[in-house]
Order: sequence, then structure tokens, then C-alpha cells
Amino acid sequence: MIRKKKLLRLTSLAAVLAVAIAGLGVTSKILDKNAVSTSADGNWGLSFQQAGQPPVANATADYLKKFDAYYAEDTKEKVLYLTFDAGYENGNTAKILDALKKHQAPAAFFLVGNYLKTSPELVKRMVKEGHIVGNHTFHHPDMSQISTMETFSKELGDLEKLYQQTTGQEMKKFYRPPQGRYSEKNLEMAKKLGYHTIFWSLAYVDWYESQQPTREEAFKKLIPRVHPGAIVLLHSTSRTNAQILDELLTKWEELGYTFRSLDQLVEESPADTKAD
Repeated sequence: MIRKKKLLRLTSLAAVLAVAIAGLGVTSKILDKNAVSTSADGNWGLSFQQAGQPPVANATADYLKKFDAYYAEDTKEKVLYLTFDAGYENGNTAKILDALKKHQAPAAFFLVGNYLKTSPELVKRMVKEGHIVGNHTFHHPDMSQISTMETFSKELGDLEKLYQQTTGQEMKKFYRPPQGRYSEKNLEMAKKLGYHTIFWSLAYVDWYESQQPTREEAFKKLIPRVHPGAIVLLHSTSRTNAQILDELLTKWEELGYTFRSLDQLVEESPADTKAD
């Protein structure tokens, strides 16, 4: 009985660690480039191997392009694509928008239904200031467990409707899987609905509201790991992000980086198939 209880505790601990790794989107081991699968179901994963260089992902760019999906731009040009995931509003988004406006940096905010319902004025400000509002699903479920087009399209479609009611505009076709959980079938369904699936190539643990990283911890991850063509994932719920974003964008600019919209990423991709 004691051995059984110990096993259960270990199993629970493993589950907690798995969730933490899934949220970060970074693998817990260093992957050799030759060992990376050309396709993957489950959790989006990255392995940072060299400062200033793109990470190795658990799906290749060529594989993702078949589904109009991206995690970075294949370029040597120092451009960045800023994206923010937002499940709720806690008072940090306005300051983030202020910093983006100061630097004339376009961004994409991937929102869920709760955010649109509770913070319509901030959503309207995002649109007014030229940012993309992307689809992060209505309820933020584990989309990799959804296998039918009916259920998948409802999660995205319900958010589209609420966005149109809120802004009077149609939502642009950019989709980010909640927690980076996905399947090849999800990628296929998103493409059939006219969506571009957007993963990321640079992120750090910024989403725990009660355990926010320090300024120094944030810069330790976000400066050395920046690379040409990066799609950056940040969370607008992070007070650290709100505090450091102006300084962070300045540091990236000093390194020679400029900021582009996801619209430009899609337009410049020769493999892009426009479905809308």
C-alpha cells in the first residue's frame, strides 16, 4: 500500500511537470537537429541551442507550411513578430499598448471569449491602433483532443461572431492553439477554415500571475534568445511584461531589430495558400 501511494504521488508530480512544460512550449532536453520529427502531435516544443539563432522545434517549418502554419520566418533579416496571448484582463494591457504605440510596433493579440466579453474597449483600442486580434478559441480548451470539424469550427466561429459584434469588423484568420496543444488534424481543419496557425520561436515563463519573473530574469531569456524572424510569445497578463516592454523593445531595436505584422509574414511566404 505504501509503494502504491508513493507511485501515485510520483505520477501526480509527473503530470504537474508535464503541464508546466506544455505551457512554456520548451522541451526539457536538448534535441539534435537530425532527431527532430518532421511532424508532431501534442505540445509545441522548442530547444534553444545557440544564442542569437532560431531554436529547434518539434515540427519543421516546411512541414508546417503545408498547413499554412508558422513558428518563425526563415530569414536572416532582423525582424520580429510580436504576439500576446490574453485569457483575461488584469490591468496590464493598457501599458503594453502604450509601449507598442511609442515604438510604432504592430502586434497580434490572441484573445478568448472571456476577454472579448469583459474588455471590449481594450479590444477596440487594439484594432484602432493597428494591431491584429487573433483567434485563441472561445473557451481555451485542449484543441488536440477535438477531432471533429463541427466542434473545432464552433470554437473558432463563436469567437469570430463575438469579435464582429464587438468591433463591427471581421476577424483576421490567425489562430493560436491554447497552450500550444495541437494535432495534425487540427492543422488541417484550421487550414480548411482559412486560418493560419501561429506558433512561436521565443517565449519565457511569464503567465503565472502570482510568480512573476523579475526584470533581470526576463531579459536573461528574451535578449540572448532573440533571433531573426522570431515570432515572440508574451502574455498580456504579465505585470513584468507591462513594466519592461518599453525597455525590451528599445534593447531589441539597439540590436538592429524592427517589428512587423503577421500580415506581412503571410504575404511574404511563397508557400502561403490564401483561403479567405
